Amino acid sequence: MAAEQKDFIVAIELGSSKVVGIAGQKKPDGSISVLAIIKEDASSFIRKGVVYNIDKTAQCLQTMVKKLEMQLEARILQVFVGVGGQSLRSVRNSVQRDLSGMSQDGTAIITQEMVVELMDENLSLEYPDQKILDVAEQEYRVDAQLQMDPVGIRASRLEGNFLNILVRKAFFQNLNRCFEIAGIKVAEMYLAPLALANAVLTEAEKRSGCVLVDIGADTTTVTVFWKNVLRHLAVIPLGSNNVTKDIASLQMEEADAEQMKLKYGCAYTENNDIDPTLKYSIDPERQVESRRFIQIVEARMQEIIENASYQIPSEYSDKLLGGIILTGGGSNMRNIEKAVSTYTRIDKVRVAKFVTTTINSGNDMLKARNGMFNTVLGLLLKGDINCAGIGINRTGDLFEQQMDSETPTVPERRARQANEMQTGTIRTAQEEEKAAEEARRKKEEEDRLARQKQEEEEAAERQRKKENRWYNKARRGLGRFIEDLTKDE
Repeated sequence: MAAEQKDFIVAIELGSSKVVGIAGQKKPDGSISVLAIIKEDASSFIRKGVVYNIDKTAQCLQTMVKKLEMQLEARILQVFVGVGGQSLRSVRNSVQRDLSGMSQDGTAIITQEMVVELMDENLSLEYPDQKILDVAEQEYRVDAQLQMDPVGIRASRLEGNFLNILVRKAFFQNLNRCFEIAGIKVAEMYLAPLALANAVLTEAEKRSGCVLVDIGADTTTVTVFWKNVLRHLAVIPLGSNNVTKDIASLQMEEADAEQMKLKYGCAYTENNDIDPTLKYSIDPERQVESRRFIQIVEARMQEIIENASYQIPSEYSDKLLGGIILTGGGSNMRNIEKAVSTYTRIDKVRVAKFVTTTINSGNDMLKARNGMFNTVLGLLLKGDINCAGIGINRTGDLFEQQMDSETPTVPERRARQANEMQTGTIRTAQEEEKAAEEARRKKEEEDRLARQKQEEEEAAERQRKKENRWYNKARRGLGRFIEDLTKDE
């Protein structure tokens, strides 16, 4: 009997220090059942979330997919991928249109076509060595008023405000190349910070305004929301590993420093609570003064927090009623909420240890609920296409009943235009190629029609001139004939 067709979604996160692959099933009640999860160390080929060794990254991805397949007992046809890392940043841009010349009263009704034209012009903007990965629409200025949806409003001037999410071209090319070499089809690419935000923030927090600070191993990502719109995104090249390295400066190995950080690390300590005589043990033979240890840890945590706070745009600093939400492995340090409220002067601070969706899993990594897997869970939640292929058994062979059948093919998706995609969704390399091909064909067709129209107009003009020549010649001949008759009379 043929094996039962499986149904699951697979997501892969390339973090600042690790690569995580996860597979799960979405249930009718909205919960997720995690079927498999694999974590691989990425310190030898990814730095601060940016791929710098393509071959090692591709090899890691291949190994991860094979391990997931063995746990799932099924082939993986495609995966969802999160894009993040130090290469990401956001830049504002505005595009204006004067509508005063479109009617006698100096106004025009704004149409969807006008809005799309503004978006297309914004997307055509060139940034040196960088590409626009995604765009978050801000408010539109209609004359003197701000509108989220300007379509249907009569105005004399329209201005579109956009937040462009940029990435270094080389990084994006390398990322796509890794999956190409690994032979892994990418179903969809998502902005990892936005997938995380959707997974851990409440609608009330995004609507009233908040800052999400994801403290990872080598980077800290800051996203600012207000009125349910992304207002700013930045990646700071500092993370919890910097604390570990600072502790290692106290004459110890990084492995020992990491254990010291996890055991004694505290983001904020009142002066009255510091015992100048207390010492922390590195091992049975060595100790370090607690005061010195506390100073080193707090100094680095203060730097990370203040850098994150500096990323909040000034126009939103007094509007963020939702406060600051912390997540990521670095948010597990003791007294982190006190440190953040002290250094930012924002009283409302929350630590998001886990996603808001119900997750069913017996895996110890997920049961720890320490914020380290919130991003990959967010990617899993966004996935909406079945990634399952033919079943396999534990030996890695295809199920006997399906050996003669072809591997199910992944449905081809039309190359969507940027204005058709939700914020946080990125066109894959294949989609970009298809979109470029469609644009080229459309341009060729438009040029052909333009040439045809021009040739028709030129032919009509020649005919008109020809007829005019015949008419003028006949008129002149008739004039001479009448003149001759007049003379004879």
